[in-house]
Amino acid sequence: MSQETIIGVLRDAIYTVIVAAAPMLIVAMVVGLIVSIFQATTQINEQTLAFVPKIVAILLTILIFGGLIMTTLRDFTLRLYATVNSVTG
Repeated sequence: MSQETIIGVLRDAIYTVIVAAAPMLIVAMVVGLIVSIFQATTQINEQTLAFVPKIVAILLTILIFGGLIMTTLRDFTLRLYATVNSVTG
């Protein structure tokens, strides 16, 4: 297994993780920002207030983008199997 192959697999793995996790992270960040602005304007200092909207938003995001995430992970797995298959013979 050459060094280029290993670096290519690692680069592909990192890209796959970023693409798979990005929708949930972006939604959680936006919802957290909105809840923080709401808390600052109403002066409600409840720390647990941000968790429920974030959880609901992340679950909705998984429902919406679940197909994209599964397709991305499946494609990465198939590419990984093809790479292992070509290296081992």
